[in-house]
Amino acid sequence: MIEVPALDEAAMAAARERQHLLAKPVGSLGRLEDLSVWLAGVQGRCPPQPPVSPVLVIVAGDHGVAAQGISAYPAAATAAMVGNVYAGGSAASVLAPRAGARLRIVDAAVEADTPAEVGQWKVRRGSGRIDHEDALHPGEAQRALDVGRLVADQEIDAGADLLLIGDIGVGNSTACAVIVGLLTGAEPIAVVGRGSGVDDAAWMRKTAAVRDAMHRGRPYTSQALDLLQAVGGADLAVITGLLVQAAVRRTPVLLDGLAPCSCALLAAQLAPDAVRWWLAATRSPEPAQRLALQGLQLTPLLDLQLRLGEGSGALLALPLLGAAAATLAEMATAQEAGLSR
Repeated sequence: MIEVPALDEAAMAAARERQHLLAKPVGSLGRLEDLSVWLAGVQGRCPPQPPVSPVLVIVAGDHGVAAQGISAYPAAATAAMVGNVYAGGSAASVLAPRAGARLRIVDAAVEADTPAEVGQWKVRRGSGRIDHEDALHPGEAQRALDVGRLVADQEIDAGADLLLIGDIGVGNSTACAVIVGLLTGAEPIAVVGRGSGVDDAAWMRKTAAVRDAMHRGRPYTSQALDLLQAVGGADLAVITGLLVQAAVRRTPVLLDGLAPCSCALLAAQLAPDAVRWWLAATRSPEPAQRLALQGLQLTPLLDLQLRLGEGSGALLALPLLGAAAATLAEMATAQEAGLSR
């Protein structure tokens, strides 16, 4: 088990006390109050400050199971989507500067070549067809996990005070459904959603692939790395490493949709206390994400029916953290405002 530092309880207690003193009915700012307390805990100060150097890390990878016709898009779409992010034409590219976040793309397992700065840590080209074979060769899961930890270290050392985690990858929702099904005990039919917007025939093929992959992965449910090798993928292992290392480095994380939340279940196996450093940004329509959130005991900040990925939900939720910090720090107390309790 990887040890993770605790949140600063003294700072959180001070934040709760200040919330009770502000010029408002107690609890009237709802979850903004909870967010301010959490921010105080992760920053070790009261009042906390809004995140000043947030970084969105989008991890991309292809999945061999996509050849089964389980996506509305061909596998080549992953490379095209990565290129669109890199060129500034994606939703994440548009939203990141508006949220004040820097954006980084990491190619973990895209089938095609990507720009050098994107693909410098590529683990392999694509991941195996998990309904019939392992996703990764021996040693690749650990290598990908190490890449995730390295990327986290690089960004934190460069000044990131908040990481947002997004994903791109045709077929990754199938691998994520398998992981969530195995780690929550759910049946295949309960974890398979529409992903990229598949029709009924593709949904049935996807469910069959998930069923077969779950059968292959069942012996490894208590071993995160072995499970990633059997039914995960290099991109999912990189995200898992990112999540673990962020917590080790006392850096909070905003999880986006299905893929980051699925990886959070795996990261919580490796570092059970890491979950205290994570927030769920958004609830997607994918049933597997709902089950992952329940397993993590996280309640998302937004529910906008987003299923794009790319960290889009995390970017939209980011301003809420600034609002939580600002209201705690800058609102007058009831005494200062001349109000009586």
